[in-house]
Amino acid sequence: MAHYQVIIAYDGTNFQGFQRQGSSRTVQAEIEAALHRLDWQGNAIFYAGRTDSGVHASGQVIAFDLEWAHSPEALRGALNAHLPADLAAREVKLVDADFHPRYHAVARRYQYHLFCQPNRDPLRERYAWRVWPQVDSNLLIQVAGYLPGTHDFAAFGSPLRPGGTTIRTVHSAEWEQEKDGWSFTVIANAFLYRMVRRLVFLQVLVGQQRLSIEAFASALQSPSPLTPGLAKPNGLVLEHVFFSEDRLITEGSNQTLIASGDEDCG
Repeated sequence: MAHYQVIIAYDGTNFQGFQRQGSSRTVQAEIEAALHRLDWQGNAIFYAGRTDSGVHASGQVIAFDLEWAHSPEALRGALNAHLPADLAAREVKLVDADFHPRYHAVARRYQYHLFCQPNRDPLRERYAWRVWPQVDSNLLIQVAGYLPGTHDFAAFGSPLRPGGTTIRTVHSAEWEQEKDGWSFTVIANAFLYRMVRRLVFLQVLVGQQRLSIEAFASALQSPSPLTPGLAKPNGLVLEHVFFSEDRLITEGSNQTLIASGDEDCG
């Protein structure tokens, strides 16, 4: 019996989220069905974090035990032979028996894509949020600068478990203008439920001058209610999960990260 770590990617459009829930089509259910075809005897895989319905991933991490007589590369091929077209194993490797992708994770990176135009664009809207009116790029960049650091993000998300802490540490957060839109990349030790989508929504309001930078910044200092709402799930991608062997570089300096074990649900 060996313990494997697998990096997976999926188009979340037609999934009811990551976590198994009854008879709904979820990422976890599809992976476990594929593993059962490889004589997997487990009850549930381990994973780094949950993603909501419609959210995508290019770097979700799972782990499981499996009796497998061939190479990790052969296991990747076998898994992909049984997985649907919108879900794939990107990388498989052997890891220590006690490895857990949630408890050993030290940080996660999400990226959100949006574009500004008044008219619908069905092809682009599968992977990006269309917003209108236009946003002020200078305001987006300015408001993102308040996010790095350790804050109480109660105004920007909620813990999965009642009474859980809402304090998180953001290592970096920045907007980048792309050819035909914007991307927001954020790295934190963990995220509250729907925290990234909430952050994007409120920053867009700032960029449209519908919410002041002062109100946004104040909510980080002393959590207070802000305009309700979320960015759409289709623009969000879980890009990478960092573990202790990864080097996380922000602002040109190395940071030492300690696994928090916080449940992640960006």
